[in-house]
Amino acid sequence: MTDTQTFEPDGRAILFGDEGEGPVKLVLIQEAGFTADVLSVVSHYLAEEAGFHVLRIGHRAGDATLDERVQDAIDIIDAAGLEDAWIGGHGFGGTIARALVAAHPERANGLLLLGVEDVDIPVAPAIPVLIVQGTDDTVTPAANAERLQATVPDRSSIKTIAGDHLFPVHHPIDTGFIIEEYLDWD
Repeated sequence: MTDTQTFEPDGRAILFGDEGEGPVKLVLIQEAGFTADVLSVVSHYLAEEAGFHVLRIGHRAGDATLDERVQDAIDIIDAAGLEDAWIGGHGFGGTIARALVAAHPERANGLLLLGVEDVDIPVAPAIPVLIVQGTDDTVTPAANAERLQATVPDRSSIKTIAGDHLFPVHHPIDTGFIIEEYLDWD
């Protein structure tokens, strides 16, 4: 697997990983509160088995606004040389992804949410949405995913995976397979 690196402009220390060189580009922003790179196995599967280019983004230490976290992600995406990609995240990482896509829809090929927080961020027009939802997730419950899907029913899908909020950690290959099947459908 690719080593985790640190992006440090302006005193911000943000962990990230960049692996794969495939035509499908995916940005994954991890859930807040985790020091480990909890999406690394999902990322590695998608890079090595599915042939994706995956950029994993962590969080800066300390407090930051949602807009500052969106800018952190944009800065890392720019440093990695990605002009556009599927933008996604797990839990709060998904909230950052939603805000990023709402503010910069030209950078997004789609929105991937691994669990959906209950926030009021509209989905940008014409952006497809894949929601992967843990069946027993009480942190980001299925009702949140269903509410979001109801706002864009013609361009969103919900796929479920057995497990709680940490389904990407406990079932990384199953999670990766769902993402691969949806994003690489052609």
